[in-house]
Amino acid sequence: MIPPARGAMAKRGMETLREALERLENRNFKESLLPRPGGMLARSGGEGAVAPESLVIEEIVRFEGESDPGDEAVLFALRSQDEKIRGTFVASYGAYTEPDSAAVIRRLDNAMSPDGTESSRE
Repeated sequence: MIPPARGAMAKRGMETLREALERLENRNFKESLLPRPGGMLARSGGEGAVAPESLVIEEIVRFEGESDPGDEAVLFALRSQDEKIRGTFVASYGAYTEPDSAAVIRRLDNAMSPDGTESSRE
């Protein structure tokens, strides 16, 4: 399940994925977090894997393709509570979601929201 978009804005007009990534990089979300087996996230700097539920979700942005379902994606701006990790995770969604990305998204359902509460939607 893709969580509902939240944070700074669910959709920002016609903002593209590239524009959203640039905007978040300007807010110091510079690391790319990559899906790994078991639903873990690998840090782009090769500094080990991170459990998604240990991160805080700062923002979620959904991108919906106008004519091609393969263009649908979700972007997560994530940080650790100690701010040592600030990065983004991008996944396609729908029929095209990769199994490792789907596992990360399921685990992110238990991540923390910026106010320190669990974001799980029971």
